Amino acid sequence: MEIRAINTPLLEWTGDCLAIGLFEDAVELTGDLATLDEKFAGILKELITEEEFKGKAGSSIVSRLGGNSPVRKVILVGLGKKEAWKLDTLRRSTAVVARAGKKQKSKTLGISLPIWNDDLAKTAQAMTEGVQLALYQDNRFKSEPEDKGPQVEQVDLLGLDGQEFAINRANQICSGVILARQLVAAPPNSVTPITMAETAEAIATEHGLQLEILEREDCEKLGMGAFLGVAQASDLPPKFIHLTYKPEGTPKRKLAIIGKGLTFDSGGLNIKGAGSGIETMKVDMGGAAATLGAAKAIGQLQPDVEVHFISAVTENMISGHAMRPGDILTASNGKTIEVNNTDAEGRLTLADALVYTEKLGVDAIVDLATLTGACVVALGDDIAGLFSPDDALSAQLEKASETSGEKIWRMPMEEKYFEGMKSGIADMKNTGPRSGGSITASLFLKQFVKETPWAHLDIAGTVWADKENGYNSPGATGFGVRTLVDWVLSDA
Repeated sequence: MEIRAINTPLLEWTGDCLAIGLFEDAVELTGDLATLDEKFAGILKELITEEEFKGKAGSSIVSRLGGNSPVRKVILVGLGKKEAWKLDTLRRSTAVVARAGKKQKSKTLGISLPIWNDDLAKTAQAMTEGVQLALYQDNRFKSEPEDKGPQVEQVDLLGLDGQEFAINRANQICSGVILARQLVAAPPNSVTPITMAETAEAIATEHGLQLEILEREDCEKLGMGAFLGVAQASDLPPKFIHLTYKPEGTPKRKLAIIGKGLTFDSGGLNIKGAGSGIETMKVDMGGAAATLGAAKAIGQLQPDVEVHFISAVTENMISGHAMRPGDILTASNGKTIEVNNTDAEGRLTLADALVYTEKLGVDAIVDLATLTGACVVALGDDIAGLFSPDDALSAQLEKASETSGEKIWRMPMEEKYFEGMKSGIADMKNTGPRSGGSITASLFLKQFVKETPWAHLDIAGTVWADKENGYNSPGATGFGVRTLVDWVLSDA
């Protein structure tokens, strides 16, 4: 599929399907739209009246044009209230158009939507992201694709001539999102610690990143007892992945992104029971998937920022070698952890990853993880939790989230809650009381960062969509990639 930014006037565009956006309570046809309606024999006004089209966000109607019209079909898409017009509203409106165009079997699709904030580049980028992410389909594990009809081959963004750079940038970012989606969606017998390391190797080779893979013996030498405690029950070897993007010359900043990489989580000896969703636990590497997706995008975008992409990847399995409830593990910073629940394993892998990363001397660290069901209870499936003691870093991530449309909400880190994680025989337990579970999890991670500005994103609810949601189809969302990339690029 080719996405083009063109300057062809709305009245002169020709192709299979033309999409026009209208704001809520402002659906009167004036100017070029009134002229276009005359050209289309009044069909636009007729559609608005007969279908009682109000322009509500996410709504759309389609009509075939008769006679010898140079456009086969027209789509009206609602943009919502003008005062609420945001960059992500534009992205989502474009996604609605893309899906409608495909449903109408349109090979060529023209889209005319308002420019966001007079910014042609951001408008072109958001629209491209909306199209690419809405039309992506994952047919890798089906013997035959379900959709055998015509596909959209060309999308013209009207009035955005000269924005090829923005379109290319969006395509590069979307390639990272799609990689993350593919990793999360794939079954656990396909995505393993070994294949995750191979994916990192492919990114390094294709985009010129440096790669170091620490094997079990390397992790033992570094004292990563927390990570290796989780890994010891699996027949598959753990892989500690460290990808590095370095720009030419002196970088403006040095940043690190850490992703939780549990390619399958059985719960360990505290096995997940009936109704626990154990069959969905292939998604427990959603943080690592977003980290590798961001690495792929950053490798193409080549900002003037050094970025380290890190994940301690393993399975959490059951065997005679499994860590037991009651075991004490020693992390690489010397802190001891009493394991009172083997299903709170992600924070153990992240503990050693955080210690390792801080030693790199970076300016800031962001980790993201499908860490707690408590965060899903608190914020639902559409919003990730942001935990950080650093106001400046939190503000940077909130700004990046606003641009990307990936919603995050800053949560409190109530220090006194850590009292519930104290152990009588070790420095701490790996879980606290049931109440405030996402907060105590973040406080646990905080014990493994000394001075570097750090933020934790709990993405447990956002990596998977059970139904169509904006530009996400049911399945893996690739959540986090676009926010991380925007954060990295913010000062680049």
